[in-house]
Amino acid sequence: MTLVGVDVGGTKVLAGVVTPDGEVVRAFRGATPGRLAPAQDVEDAVVAAVLEVSAGSPSAVGVAAAGFVDVSGSRVMFAPHLPWQGEDVRARLTARLGVPVLLENDATCAAHAESTYGAGRNASSVLLVTLGTGIGGGLVLDGRVWRGASGMAGEFGHMQVVPDGSPCECGGHGCWEQYCSGNALLRDARSRIGVEPTVLAELCDGDPAHLTGPMVTAAAADGDLVARAAFTRVGEWLGVGLANLVAAFDPAVVVVGGGVSEAGDRLLEPARDALSRSLVGVGHRVVPPVLRAALGPEAGLIGAALLAHGASSHGRR
Repeated sequence: MTLVGVDVGGTKVLAGVVTPDGEVVRAFRGATPGRLAPAQDVEDAVVAAVLEVSAGSPSAVGVAAAGFVDVSGSRVMFAPHLPWQGEDVRARLTARLGVPVLLENDATCAAHAESTYGAGRNASSVLLVTLGTGIGGGLVLDGRVWRGASGMAGEFGHMQVVPDGSPCECGGHGCWEQYCSGNALLRDARSRIGVEPTVLAELCDGDPAHLTGPMVTAAAADGDLVARAAFTRVGEWLGVGLANLVAAFDPAVVVVGGGVSEAGDRLLEPARDALSRSLVGVGHRVVPPVLRAALGPEAGLIGAALLAHGASSHGRR
């Protein structure tokens, strides 16, 4: 069986062939056409990635989408960073690929993977927050993925944390991901180029628009104070948001994934500190550990593939 998982994010399409025990044996990375591109272009990119990684012969495909997926697992109802707006993505991909396709939210897939084979393995409940272009999230409660009544649980990035705050791609203002995400990290770092001494100016040839997340991560690792301060500020916002989520769900463990989490403790230590300061009743309760995701950028596609395998094995979806 050639089981394929695909993670469709705001900037990338990452596909991989996954074994039933969660190992990625082949992978392919392509670019996402973008939020303003036709929806058909994104589907074309997904199909191309699946056929490339599977040598044209997938057996089942799981698609992890950065958007709101309906409870039937058929449609992406809304995606702040993708052009899908109510499209029946599963039916279209099933028709084009000719094999069973499972569609699920990307962070929900990552939560399933991390709770099964990753940092949350053996925990009774796992809260996952992913920091990439925006913020995603997923919950595994008593060993089961919690999708919510309409399939849209875990959209933590669009909690309002600052009334009348910064505008968000979702149409709202003051969303958490505007202060704590890859985009937030870049905005913070870019705003200080030309204002404070920093190696970031050299890395982007003096043009802040050319600065990337990996550049900020590398600069922080090399001791650049501006890059480190950007991670501290984003980490503090992460801890504030986590305090709200821990108060709501009381998970056994918090797992932080996504590209920004590659900074490790440079991000997570200020988050842990802010969580401990902000969590209600902190002196009278257990504060859950905040761990870096173990499966890296492949968590979403691994979870999608595992869910697709389970669904096809039981004749569902």
